[in-house]
Parts: sequence; structure tokens; C-alpha cells
Amino acid sequence: MPTIDIIAPTEQTEGTRSQLLRWLKREGESVEHDEPLVELETDKVTVEVAAPAAGVLREIFKQEQEEVAPGERLGSIEARAADARPPPAQVAPAPVAAPAPGPSGSHAALSPAVRRLLAERGLTAAQVSGSGPGGRLTVDDVLSAARPAAAAAPVRTQAAASESDLPGRRIPHTPVRKRIAAHMVQSLLHTAPHVTTLFEADLGAVLEHRDRERESFAREGVTLTLTAYFVQACVTALQAVPEANSRWSEDELTVYDVMHIGIATAVEGTGLIVPVLRDAQSLDLRATARALEDLTTRARNGRLTPAEVRGGTFTLSNHGVSGSLWAAPIIINQPQSAILGVGKLERRPVVRGEGAAECVVARPRCYLTLTLDHRVMDGHRANRFMSTLVERLEHWS
Repeated sequence: MPTIDIIAPTEQTEGTRSQLLRWLKREGESVEHDEPLVELETDKVTVEVAAPAAGVLREIFKQEQEEVAPGERLGSIEARAADARPPPAQVAPAPVAAPAPGPSGSHAALSPAVRRLLAERGLTAAQVSGSGPGGRLTVDDVLSAARPAAAAAPVRTQAAASESDLPGRRIPHTPVRKRIAAHMVQSLLHTAPHVTTLFEADLGAVLEHRDRERESFAREGVTLTLTAYFVQACVTALQAVPEANSRWSEDELTVYDVMHIGIATAVEGTGLIVPVLRDAQSLDLRATARALEDLTTRARNGRLTPAEVRGGTFTLSNHGVSGSLWAAPIIINQPQSAILGVGKLERRPVVRGEGAAECVVARPRCYLTLTLDHRVMDGHRANRFMSTLVERLEHWS
């Protein structure tokens, strides 16, 4: 019977690599056409590769945790005669919301997902009761067994002086966390000289506008967040200082005509993901709010495609939603030239008026930081960007 190769997706940016997270089938097992067969992780997004034909998984070429290049052979399927057709043209793979559970019996027969979870939580298969057919272990079995263990946090309690003997537990780095760490170090220490400028903005006009418009947005099923206002203000500031929307190279500065603004989004258990709002310069406030809600919701549900976290030209990080007043430097999302940080919105005392009319009033204000690549911009251009941004926010209409 004919053999058909299982190929890694080829739509990734040239030169990027994925990591093979897990096989969902073992050699010798039957597979159906388009059945999820292997999970890859790339650009902080987990994607599935489906079986190109029905038959038997005959051979696995790439093992779990190995790096995979676009278009590389992952394995092969011995196709059934009726399904021996060439694989269809590749399209963007479907995002994966959660690891697929697999069967388990002996430890050698455990699914990759179950083996990984057991190792991460310091458990053995014998410590977990299986609820699957024939008592086999599932992902849910391991997660349920790990919860009380995590609460109790069993650790060694030797009374030794060295740090290596202190009570604690080891948490292996996930592939996502490793890539985030490498990206941050590369940006800050080996690529761009970071400089941060700090401004403060009064959001009274923005809050008044949102109070007037929030209900009409809600009737259309759109949540009007403050982030939508910040994105719109960024567009105005980028129009005033185009070099903030650029990429540095050794021979030239590429200033982009389009504004693809990345929105830093914290995803519990995964890390920071930056989905990209494309062509922000062409969107009004309503379209911006609608697109933001869609992107951030799918990011938190693990439903983004790899293409949706690539190609940004500028990034916005609203770290104030978790209580931070200001952060510096927020590390630039390479190969971009700048990133805006938005601090916590709170009422602060402000002096208004002059002379006998001078008084102190409480106003809704937040700190804004622009961290920039100093090769691209000098301080006066960065301050022009921030002045334009603050002006737009404080005189919203």
C-alpha cells in the first residue's frame, strides 16, 4: 500500500522553527483522514497537524521536544487503498485549545500528554487512578490527582545551609516560557539600547465618552474597553512620529505604512501572548473594540493561529489591568522599535487654577511609558510621540 508523508506546516515565517510537543497516535495505530495526529508549538501558539490520509501510522521521524523546520517530514502513513490520494494543499493549521487525552496502561503505553503531566507534577502512573476504558489514565485523571498534591506542596525538609537543600519544588520550563525568556534577553541585552520616557495622562474625557457610548456598543455585542481608546491614540501618535512604527537594520530604517499593533495579553498557565490587530490605522473606535475583543478572547482560549501573533509593527502593553502603576523598561518586542506601557488608572490629586483660584482636585489619571530603541529615535521624538498620545486622550471627542 502507498506511503504518504506527514509534513510540518509551511506557512511559518522563513527561518522560524517549531517544537514537536506530542504525538496523538503511536506507531502501528490506525488513523482517519483529517484526524489530529501531532501537536506543534510555534510563536507561542499550539497547532495541530492532521493526518493527510486514512490508514496506519507506520513510522515517526521526529520525536517529542525536537525542533521542526517548516515543511519537514514528521512521519509517514501507510494509506488504505481507497484513501491513497496526495495530501491537500496546506492551509493554516487549526489552533489547539487543550492537550488531547490518550490511553494509558503500563507506563510505556501512556500517551505523550499523560507522560508530560506526570513528569511536570512529580507523579508516577501508580499514584493515579485511571478513569478511562480498562482503567487507563487520562489527562483529567492526572490533573485531578495533582491538585491536592500542589496544595500540600510536598518538599524535602533537610536542615542544610546551602540553597540547593532548601525546601522547594522544581517546575520544568515550558517551551513557551523558554522562548519568551530567550526573546527578552535577546531584545534587551543583544539587540536594542532601551530608553524609556514617562508621561501622565488625564482620562476624564475618555471616561465621559465611554460612559456615553458603552450602552450603544453593548447593544451590538461589543465591549468598549479603555484599550480600544489607547489603540486609537497610538494611531494618531504613530502618524505624528512614523519612525516609532519601524524596523531597524544595519543599513536602513524601514518605516511601515500600515500599523499592525500587537496587544500584549496575559494567558494563565501559558505566559504573555501578543496577538496583532492589523491595519489599526483604518479602524474606527467601534471596529477597534470589536477586533480587540475577538483577538484577546481567542488568545485566552488558545484559538489563535500562528499568523495572528506575527507581523506586528508596534506593541501596546496595558499592564495596569493587573495593578501596576508603571513599568520600565518594558522590553521591546523585536524586531519592532517601540512599545507603549499603560499603567493603572486611579484618581489622583491634581493642582488646578492659579493664584487665588488654585485648588486641588481628584482626577482619573494613569502613567504612560514609551520604551524605544535609541538607535531609531532620540528623546525629543519620543516625547513628541507621547505628547501627541496624551493630547489625543485628554481631548477625546
